[in-house]
Parts: sequence; structure tokens; C-alpha cells
Amino acid sequence: MLLDRGDATLGNPPPAQPIRSRASVSWSLKIKKKLKGVTPFLGKFRPTVGQCCHQCTPESLGMKLLRNSPSLGFQNVLHVNETRTRFRGWLVRRVCGLLFVQERKVYPSPAGDRAERVLRSSRVQSLISSGRPTGGAVAGEGSSHSGETAIAATARRGQAVQILEGIQTSISPPLLRLAGWILLKLLGRVFANVQVSLNQLAALHKAPQLHGAPLVFVSVHKSSLDYALVPLVLFCHSLRVPYMVSSTDLSHTWLRPILQKVGVIFPPRCPMGKADTETGALQCAVLSSCVSELLSEGQHLLLFLEEPGCVERRPSPCSAQWLSWVREAVRSGVVPDVALVPVGIAYDAPVEGLGGSRRQAPRCGGFLSLLLSALSLLGRSHGCVRLDFGQPFSLKEMISSGRLPVRGLPLEEILLPAVMGSRSDSLFADKSLGWVLPATACPQLEDQERHLVASLCKHLLYSATSCSAVMSTSMLSCLLLHRHRKQGVGVPQLARDFSWLLEEVLFRNRDVGFGGSLPEVLCHSMTLLRDSLVLCPPPSAPAPLVAPRSTPQAAMTLSRHCGALQHLFIHEAVGACAVSAMLSEMMDCVNIDEMDFDVALCQEELTERVAQLCQLLPSEALLLPPCQSVYSFAQDSIDSLVRCGILVMEELPRERPLCDLWGRRQALLWKSFDDLSNSDSDCEEPPDRRSYKLNQPNHCPDFFFFLCSVLSPLLRALSWSVCGLQHLYSPLTESECIERMQGFLLDKAQGESSYFESATLEMAATAVWTLRDLGVLKEEPGEGGAVCLQLSEAFQQPLAQGKLCRFIPRFLYH
Repeated sequence: MLLDRGDATLGNPPPAQPIRSRASVSWSLKIKKKLKGVTPFLGKFRPTVGQCCHQCTPESLGMKLLRNSPSLGFQNVLHVNETRTRFRGWLVRRVCGLLFVQERKVYPSPAGDRAERVLRSSRVQSLISSGRPTGGAVAGEGSSHSGETAIAATARRGQAVQILEGIQTSISPPLLRLAGWILLKLLGRVFANVQVSLNQLAALHKAPQLHGAPLVFVSVHKSSLDYALVPLVLFCHSLRVPYMVSSTDLSHTWLRPILQKVGVIFPPRCPMGKADTETGALQCAVLSSCVSELLSEGQHLLLFLEEPGCVERRPSPCSAQWLSWVREAVRSGVVPDVALVPVGIAYDAPVEGLGGSRRQAPRCGGFLSLLLSALSLLGRSHGCVRLDFGQPFSLKEMISSGRLPVRGLPLEEILLPAVMGSRSDSLFADKSLGWVLPATACPQLEDQERHLVASLCKHLLYSATSCSAVMSTSMLSCLLLHRHRKQGVGVPQLARDFSWLLEEVLFRNRDVGFGGSLPEVLCHSMTLLRDSLVLCPPPSAPAPLVAPRSTPQAAMTLSRHCGALQHLFIHEAVGACAVSAMLSEMMDCVNIDEMDFDVALCQEELTERVAQLCQLLPSEALLLPPCQSVYSFAQDSIDSLVRCGILVMEELPRERPLCDLWGRRQALLWKSFDDLSNSDSDCEEPPDRRSYKLNQPNHCPDFFFFLCSVLSPLLRALSWSVCGLQHLYSPLTESECIERMQGFLLDKAQGESSYFESATLEMAATAVWTLRDLGVLKEEPGEGGAVCLQLSEAFQQPLAQGKLCRFIPRFLYH
């Protein structure tokens, strides 16, 4: 559930800043000239959409933004002037940034004796004193064994102290104020603005007193700048700055001790997979005790659900491990409860990973690498950023409510029978989330508790993604990639489609991170996406045409922007692909563009197709809330298609109408209470068989094809990966398998000269993980203890591969 965000209008803009890139100025002027002749066709947005958040100079872009609009509950964090201080005057206007950070309320948090308390914790002490020699020992050897035990305990205590020195952190108010001032200046050069809702921040002020517990912010991870944006927003509004867990390794730089004084925790190399060893167990014990001590002090924590360099948007096992330690602190009674706060972040343009695939973030860096990164950010404008804080909720209440599933079945048991052509009894079961928190990460946790933490991670990722705003670049990319990809679109038609898509977004209770008149928003979006678009004036048309570039870089960039809309239309998209699969089965010899709209679709079969596609899609793409079952999602998908007007429900012909209650008058008569042979179920009849058919309005086919196209990049990558199984016969590690699969997908896209968005590193990783979960690829021990993937014996047969090749492509819209 989201907080009250008021209207979708953004706040007062900062003063205009000069454009630093000549390319962006020329492109903006070019777009403005093209839009000038077609402005009467464009119109304006509704007044409720509000003020444009793009702050470019009117001289360069030819725009006049709505500067006199009310803030309506939104504020630009980077816009600091004298009105945000207690003082006025010409001198204050020049030093208002320093006065602003000096007036912010800071909650100091010295380290104190935290390290000693961690060392004295029961869990750490049990590991330090463990390892005593076993076996029968004679009395004369007691002193020898005691000496060995003392030496081993001293060594383990030294290891614990070394781990504590690496994660020792505190919050120094002077350094925090200095860091806040530097970030305001630096980010003001990178982004036009950073918008937040004042209503959400007001709720965060009341949350600690309302819940009587510390806050744990759990955020999505879109960029490395997330590490700076979330604490900066909290600092600028006098909220307690949380201790932040960073996965970046800065052990060899002078910056690490400085960041540790502003609350950044640099844990050692993630002990994932080594927790069952002595060193890994000691690291887990120290980190778990450190989390308990921080929460007992009333400190807040900031965790990121995903790794910044991860190839796919899925919960990180390391973040799940930190959440398990938070859960352990609540379960052991160290703190009575914890309030979890989902955090959503949306960027107009990605700050990193412009190539369409997030490459691994650098694990170490010195001053030179940080300077080069800062200079690369200052090279061009990255538009706007929107931060949203979800409704805080109690961890104890969530666990005790029983809405989080604690069990799941492997995908191989759920979906493989359907692939082979047999009916599966467990088609509507929940998939296992064992990969989120493996048993090797927390061996002390029971299986039920581990699955509970994994479900909690999935729920938090769903909540944080749901509260993220939709940016204008995402909407424009979605229209160009999934609706006007082949022939381009004129600017007037693009404006009408943009307005239609905006209504669809707002209708689904999702906020937008932009506002203003339609020409301004389109100009702003096309300026940021100028490297991926082609703007050309046709000789016979009065308006220019906009089309995506036919390059791999452009397709991958636009596809990354479309990710926000995939989650928004997931119900309708899954239902539309299931309808397409049923139509393709019935009309194998007919093109889907020539299909007959009077075909009846059985409700039971349609629900089964939707469930099959739900199980096939990876959890990070489907992103279901854990409290919703697959069957419930399938019903919601069909109902959403009915609400959209794509499907029309009809009843099959029957002898007696459903409303004919007179024919059932004998069954509805009251029975004697003593007559136990009869029951109320006697009046029940077999369930009614219902069917659906496609609606026939003019707009229905276009919307249907648009929904099918939303999932086409992922489904096409899965379909292509099945064709590349012959490249995975030899045992390969997971990274080698993903690399080889991406090479095959790139060759496939090059052969078709299109659909490069299905050949990214993310798509290759998703395809490999799906094939592994489906049982197509089996894990086998390799050299040096590494786990290798190899094609299973069952799918080495051409018959099994043929069934898999026919199962996946039928959901794909061509």
C-alpha cells in the first residue's frame, strides 16, 4: 500500500541551469522546430498531471515551464534557496546551501562500546569457545588440550576483532553535513531535479513513534547513485540517516574511513556459500550480532534488494541474508519489532548500463576511478529522479499474519509435465524460492524460516517496484518499441498514443514522475532518448516521423526503459499471450492477423494456459506478491482482459437459463432438520461452463497486439535459447553458460536484423536460469568444487527438445 501522495503534480522547479552539451542543445532545437508546426494537434495534459519536472533553459529548448504552479505536496530536494532557511537577504542567497545543511537535524551515533558488545554476544562467544578437542583424553593430557583450546579461542577472537574493524562505523554530524552539501552541489550538476513527496516524508517522521520500532529501509537498486540519493533525501528533511550496507569494496582507498564516519557499512566478502565453514560461520555471527546491536540502539538501516552489477532484477542472496539477521533480531527479542519501508526509485535516463546490459560494477576503485566516474556523469544531463517511500509495515505482523508462503515446489515438478504433454496436478502450486537464500548461506536456519525470509524478500521487491513512479522516457520507449516499431509514427499520433498510455497508467493506480504540457514532455523525452531515435520529416506528410534506430544499442536502451511498464501491464500481458497461445493452437495454418474474432475460448482451458505462462516466466519478471496464488493471478488476468474490452464473457447454450429458479423450486425447499440424508448441497449443480470470445471494436486488436508485444522480448529469448541447447552439451559453469548463450542470442538477432532487446546479458541469464529450474540443464560437480551445468539426458533426445520447442513459442506473438 502506498502513502498518500496527493496529486501526480511535481513541485516547484529550481532555477534554470545551462545545458552543458552542444549535442543536446542542437537535438532539442531540432525537436522544437519539428513540434512547432504541429502544436495545435498536441493539446495539453489534464490539469491534474501538473507541472513539468524537466528543468532546461528556455533559451536552449524553447520551453516555458509552469513555474507558478503550486507544489501540491512535492518538493525538489536539490533546489535549495533562502526560503528553506530561517534567514533572508542577498548574502543568504549566496550561502543558503551552507545554512541549509547547518540547520538540518542530525542524530549522532558514536560507535562507543558497540564492538565489545558484539564480542560479548552469546552467538559470537559460542563460536569463539567452540572447537574443543574431542575423543578420549587421558588425565595427563588435560593441560595440553586446555592449552590448545585457549590458543584456538584466542585466534578466533582475533579473527572476530578483525572483522569488526572492517565494519566499524558511526555517524559524525560535521562529516554528515559536509557530505550533504557536496552531494547537493554534485547531484545538482547531474540531474535536473530529485522529486519526493512531502506527505510520504511526514509519515516517515511519525513512523518510529507509531510503530515503536526502528525503521529498515529496503530499496530497489537502479544505479550506484542510489547509495547517495536515499540518505540525502532523509538528511535534507531532518530524518534519522540510516546505516547503509554497501557492496562496493573500497578497502584500498582513503575514502573508506571517511564513509564509515557517515554510516556506511562495508561488510567483508559476502560469506554466501561459506557459512558452513568456520570462518564463514564466524563472519555471519559477527554481522548478525552487529545488526542486533544497531537495532537495539534504535538506529535505522538501509538495505538494497539487488546488486548494482547484477545481470537481472532479482533479490540478491546477500540482501536476503541481511534481512534474515533483522528477522533473527526480532525473533530473539533483541528488539520488539521492526518497521519495514519499501523504497522505489525511478530515473528519467539510466546513469549507468547504457548498453542495455548491466555489467559488473567495479568492486574496487581508487581516487582516479571515482574522479573519472564523476566526470562521466557531468558530461550530459540525466533528466529527473523520483523517490517514493512506501507505507511502513510491521515485520512481526507480516510474519504472524500467515500471508507469506513457506513452502514451494520446484519448477521441474510443476511445469515439466505440461511441457511433455501430460496434465500436471500441481500446476497452480507456488514455485520454490530456494535460490534467494540458499541453505549454505544460513545453515543455522530451518527450511521453513529460510523460505519465509525468501518470501519476505519477494514481497518487499514487489512493494518497492509498485510504489515506483513511471517516467516519461519509459512511456515513450514502450510506445516506440511495442506499437510503432516497424514504420515509425508521426508526432501528432505519438502525442495521442502518449495521452492514451498516460490514462492507462493512472487508471492502474500508478503515479507518474512528470507533468506539464504535452509538447514539453515529448520534447524532454525525445531529448533524453535522442541517441536511440530517428526524427525525419517525410516529404509528403505535414508532421515529422519518429522511429527507433535499427541498432542493437538503441533496441537495448529502449527495452530497459520499458521494464517499468512490463510490471504495470503484467496481468493483461500474460492473459493476452495465453489467448494468443490458444488461438495459435486452433489455427495453426492461419496468420494471427487474419484470425476470426468469433472463436470461443473455454474458461477452464484459458485459466490453465495463463497458469502455464505464469510458471514459465521467472519470478523477477512476473513479480507476484507472495500472498497471491497462481490461480488467483490467472483469474485476475482473465478479468482484466474483460475489463479492458478485449474479451467478452458468454454462456454456452443450455436447456434451462441460470435465472430460472422456478425449475429448481424442489431443490430450494427447506429440508427437515432431522433428515440428515439431505443437505444444502443438494441444490447445487455442476459448475457452469463459461467461455470467452474476442471483442470486435476497432481499438481492440491494436491493444491486444500491444499487450502481447510487452512480453515478447522475454518469450523470444526463451524460445531462441531452446534452439541453442546444442551449444550447452559440455559441462559449463553458470557464467560460461550465460556467456555462451548470449553469444548465440546475438547471432540469432543479427541473423534476423532485429529484436536485439532479446539478446542482452539479462535475457541470456534469465534463459539459463529458467532452463535450469525447468530441469533442462542439470547441476553437476565440477573441478575445484565448482558447480557446472549440463544438458540433461532427457532433453538430449530430439523428441523432448521438439516438445519444448513447441511449448514456449506458442505464447510468443510474432
